[in-house]
Parts: sequence; structure tokens; C-alpha cells
Amino acid sequence: MPTIDQIKAPIASYIEEFEKQFRASMKSPVPLLNTITRYIIKRKGKQMRPMFVYLSAKVCGEVNQSTHHAAALIELLHTATLIHDDVVDDSNERRGFFSLNALWKNKIAVLVGDYLLSRGLLLSLDNEEFHLLKIVSNATREMSEGELLQIEKARKLDIEEPVYFEIIRKKTASLIASCCAAGAASVDADATIVEKMRLFGECVGIAFQIKDDLFDYEKNLATGKPDGMDIKEKKMTLPLIYMLNNVSWSEKRHAMNIVRNHNNDPYKVTELINNVNKSGGIEYATAKMLEYRQKALELLNTMPLSDSRSSLEQLVLFTTERKH
Repeated sequence: MPTIDQIKAPIASYIEEFEKQFRASMKSPVPLLNTITRYIIKRKGKQMRPMFVYLSAKVCGEVNQSTHHAAALIELLHTATLIHDDVVDDSNERRGFFSLNALWKNKIAVLVGDYLLSRGLLLSLDNEEFHLLKIVSNATREMSEGELLQIEKARKLDIEEPVYFEIIRKKTASLIASCCAAGAASVDADATIVEKMRLFGECVGIAFQIKDDLFDYEKNLATGKPDGMDIKEKKMTLPLIYMLNNVSWSEKRHAMNIVRNHNNDPYKVTELINNVNKSGGIEYATAKMLEYRQKALELLNTMPLSDSRSSLEQLVLFTTERKH
């Protein structure tokens, strides 16, 4: 399996330029904001979103200034949503760093999220790139809807499989879909190609989220036991939904009782994880993940062969074979 740096090779110079432009897009005359945005830049992750933007652009044409704007716009809006998520979840940590609300309290964190949101909107408007703004604004709307749908359904724990897929399509896949669509749109690809790249990203995003679901049932390298974090947070994931749909009424009632009332009891959580494994839920979710990955690769294979297409294929494999 290639490393992220190897996958990034055809667009490495563009990612460097992106980092400069992303830093510049956050600048403010307010010193506190600059201190906080420097902290945000320091804790960046694998940069998978910009990679999807640039590789999609290169598959469809030549990277240009509009592509840099698309990557910065998505990263600004995404960072804003993450900051707001940490406030809503009362989370003190993200990617091993303290969250903004842990360091600067909720009020400042919310205002910084709002500021980044406004910078993203202005970046598009100042450059009259309304098509990019439309793509990314749609994704932001869908992410909010997905999050709210999940909260609504979590109260009753009545998520059926079609609702689960609707939640992850909106909450997770819409962002990767917007990266791929914005990359294609930035190089003036026609509407059918932009839509094809959007669908490609959506399939990758769904596969990515199912892979995340599966981590809950895999052994933690440090403890040798599954974490069961999603169960502790009362999240209905695909392996669990499959089990609930394929056991007797009394077993289903027992499992729901653990999620509702004993989700912090390690023995009960382990019992539920073992039951999900026995039910075939892991195999079912893995098969679904591979099905969406295959759909993504089939869409990508209709594009001309190039180094960028190969890297995009490797990025799809990376998202579904990663270890964390």
C-alpha cells in the first residue's frame, strides 16, 4: 500500500501552494485571531480533502488559480464545521491536540468558526467563483442536515439501513463529493463530468464512513480489545443495524437495552460487540464498503488514464484499508 506522500506525488507542488494560500486566506488584523489560526494550521491532518480537490482537477484538466480557491474554500468551511462540532460535543481534543474550545472557551471557538465561514464565502465572492460556492454551500447544508437527522434518530435508536445511508451520505460523503466536484468545476469540466466526479466522491465518502464504523469492532493495538466508542456514544452503525435486523425480538431488545442504559459498562459493551461479530454484521458492513469502493473505481475508470487518476485510485484504496 503506497504512503500518503507517494499518493500525493503528482500534486505535491500544488499542496505546497495551497498551504500558503490557505494561511493567507485566514489572516486578520485581530492578533487573537492570528494566534488561533496559527494553532489551527499547526494541527493539520493528512490533507485528504485538498488531495481530492487537486487530483480531481488534474484528472479533468489543468490545475489553475481557481483550483487553489476551491481547495482553500473547502478547507475553510470544513475547519469551521469541525470547530463548531467540538463546541456542540463538548470535546476537548481533536487529532491529539487540544480543541479550540478547550484552550479558548466556547464563545471564542464559535466566533472563530464563524470567521472562517465568512472567509470562505468571501474568497468565492471576491473571485466571482459562484459555481464553487454553490457546490460547497450544498455540501455544508447536507452536513448540517445529516448531523441533525442522526441526533433525531439517536434519541429513539430507530435507525433502519436506508436512514443510516442517508445520514452518512449527507454527514460524511457530501464533503468528499464536494471536493471532487469542485476540483472538476475549477478546471471548467462540463456539467456531466462534474456530476460524475461528485458521484465518485460520494461513493468514496460512504465507503470511508463504513470503514470508520468497522474500527469500533476491531482490536485496539494498545489494549488488545475493541474500543466500542460508537456504542458508548449511542451511535447506530452499520454492523450494529445489521445485527438488530437479523436476531430474535428478545435478542434485539437486550441489545437495545445495552445501548440505551449500559453503554458505559465495559462488560456489556464487549458482550454487544461479540454478538455483532457472531451475527455476521462485520462481514456484511465490509461487503457494503467494498461495493461502494468498487462503484467509485468504476466511475473513475471512465476518465483518461494518467498519474493523477492512478493516485486517485490509490487514495480510494487508502481510505478503505487504513488502520486508523
